[in-house]
Formats: sequence, structure tokens, C-alpha cells
Amino acid sequence: MFETFRNAWKVTDIRKKIFYTLFILLIYRIGSVAVSVPFLDPAAVASMISSASSATSSNLFGYIDVLTGGAFAKATIFALAVYPYINSTIIMQLLTVAIPALERMQKEGPEGQRKISKITRYVTIGLSLILSYFYYNLLRTSGAVEFTAGFSGFFAAVVIILCFTAGSMLVMWLGEQINEKGIGNGISVLIFIGIVARAPAAISLLMTAWSVGGTNYLFVPFIVILFLFIVGFIVLMTSAERRIPVQYAKRVVGRKMYGGQNSHIPLKVNMSGVMPVIFASSILAVPGTIALFATPKAGGFWDKALSLFNTNSVLYAIIYFLLIIGFNYFYVAIQYNPIEISNNLRKNNGGIPGIRPGKPTSDFISKSLSKVTMIGALFLGVIAILPIILDQATGIRISLGGTTILILVGVALDTSRQMESMMMMRHHKGFLE
Repeated sequence: MFETFRNAWKVTDIRKKIFYTLFILLIYRIGSVAVSVPFLDPAAVASMISSASSATSSNLFGYIDVLTGGAFAKATIFALAVYPYINSTIIMQLLTVAIPALERMQKEGPEGQRKISKITRYVTIGLSLILSYFYYNLLRTSGAVEFTAGFSGFFAAVVIILCFTAGSMLVMWLGEQINEKGIGNGISVLIFIGIVARAPAAISLLMTAWSVGGTNYLFVPFIVILFLFIVGFIVLMTSAERRIPVQYAKRVVGRKMYGGQNSHIPLKVNMSGVMPVIFASSILAVPGTIALFATPKAGGFWDKALSLFNTNSVLYAIIYFLLIIGFNYFYVAIQYNPIEISNNLRKNNGGIPGIRPGKPTSDFISKSLSKVTMIGALFLGVIAILPIILDQATGIRISLGGTTILILVGVALDTSRQMESMMMMRHHKGFLE
């Protein structure tokens, strides 16, 4: 990967794209940490988010704060960042399966994709307004809003909500600019830089644990070595795939012969990426968020019921693991259609050696896909709950969890592959050799 970046830096066009991407990331980080929203008390905002994040229950505030790189806790103009756009993308993916008109639109090619992207932007605006309104109410009840009564309160509410919404739309536009003129997937790169911005806090936590002494002298090096092992394991599993061989029959058209070549159908082990982990995290964060607002009576039924979703409980880890497996199967099912693949093979005079065309082919692909999906689901589940196990075993809470590591490695690999493709198109000598 480092060799790829070094070779890419030597190409003028790619170097310009890298500079453009870095410039966009600089704008994003300035907006995340320096551009404050009017009529808010920064100290009260920080105190409110800190008290919410210090709770043992998982809640949406800490989750959004991770995705925004700390901008949510600072209540800056990019407080919502990519969160509304991610949700709107997920909603559109689910609706594309449920609504036939959207499914037909998706199959129309580039024109259909442009229409779906336009609808996704509108959904993002709606979600941004809704989330901004709820965030404003949370800040107001926490005493972080300077004006809450009369016309001044109404004007402050409108300004705060519009600032959060405009910031979210600006982040979406910055991501699209990276897609068009930079390198990598824009939204993923913005999430990546937000997570990287939290890395100093994780390093500081390890250094503090090391300075305490005692058993931490053993735990801290173990965590560092385990982190490196996890990164390597994620790279291995992300690149792993099950290749189903495909052979195309020979056919003569006029005086030319077509077909006869061998190919394969790649079934990636981690086909759904980090999406099942995001789905599971969002659902398990709801009880913790309810507990922050409802404040149930200590020792009561609801207090005991919500305490089951504490991140340090065994039940939380088990439910988290099972939800990831279920969502992984669900996400693969809406993206991969074995029957359609079988029909396309038959139309192109292709087939799997030893398997009859039609239903036997689709059944074989379904069985192979189910096995690969299970391996990918177990991989995601283990990576996701590993920080919980480490927290219980060592007592050191690591701010970079399994989800963030998956995102970091995935974005780095995708960006590296995109650079390799660019260099291959330019016949880069150092790369081809």
C-alpha cells in the first residue's frame, strides 16, 4: 500500500487529486472544530455530551460523535456531518428492494442512478431538518441554548436548526466533490478523517494506562500488538473471496468464433462491508438514548431492563453479535440475487462445470453464498465485540472500537485500489514492473 502511494505521488494528475482531497479534508476539519453555531454555550454543550457519553449504556450521541470526529460534542456547524446522508442512503437501498419503481430506476443505468442520487439528496435534507430539530431540543433542555423564550428564542431555534442542516448538506457536497475531483469515496474519506482525528485521544488513554503501572504494563503492549493483528486480519478477510468457476460455450457467428473462455463469479467474504455493524449499533443505541431522556427510577423495572443494554454486560455482547449476523444475511440478500445471476449465465451461454443450468445453478450459488456469508458474519461479529471483551478483561476502554477499525482499513484499501487503477490506466512503469 505504501509503495502504491509513493508511485502515485510521482504522477502529476494523481498528485493534484491528492492535494484537492487534502484541501477538502482541511475545510471539513475546520468546520468541525472551529466554526461554532450561534446562540450556543460551548461549555454547556461539552458538559452535556460528556455526561451522556460517560454513561455505561450505548447511546446515539457517542455513536454520532464518533462518525463526526468530535464535531457533535462541540456543536459546530458540521455537528451532524455525514450521519443524515448515511441514513438516507440506507433508506434508499431498502426502498429500492421494496418499491418496484425504484428498482426499475436503478436498472436504467447512469440515468437511473442520477435520479436515485437526486432523491437521496432530498431525503438527506428531510432527515437533517428532523435531526437538527431534535438536537436543538436536547441542547435547550440541557441549558446550552442562550435564548429560549419569546421571539429571541424562536429566532435562535430557527438559526440553530438551519445551521445544523446547512452544515450537513455542505458535508454531503464536499463528499461529492471528492468523488468527482479527488481520490476515494468522498463520504467514506470524511468518516475516515473524523475517526483519525480521535486517534490522539486513544493514544493518550493508553499512555495514561501505562503511566498508572501495575498490570497495565502487560495490558498496554498486548492491546497494541492485538490492534496490529486485527488490522492485518481485516485486510485478509476483506480481500478474501470464494471464486465459483464459470465456463462459456463456444459459438460461431459468421466466420468468427466467440466464447470458450473460462471465468469465475467472485463471492467476497466481507460482501456487506461495515453496514451490518452500523445497523446493529444504531438499534442497540436506542435503549441507552431512551434511558438518558426518561431517567427511570433507580431499582425499578425499567431501570433494570435498560441496564441489560449496558455495554459492559454479557447480554449486550450476545445481542450485538446475533444482530450483526442477522443484518449481514439481510444486507447480502438484498444485494445478491442468485436467480438473476443464473439467468444471466444462461443468456450468455455460460455455466458452472458439473452444475446444470437453471434452478440447479441458482441453488448452488445460494448454498455457496450462504456459507461465505456466515464466515463474513462471524468475522464482523468477532471484530465488533472484541473491544467489549478487552474492556472487561483489562479495564481499559478503547475509543477506537471494532467498527472504527473496519472503516479505517476499508477506506484505506479502497483508496489504494483506486490509485492502482489510475496508475494502470496511465501505464505507470514502476507499478507495472
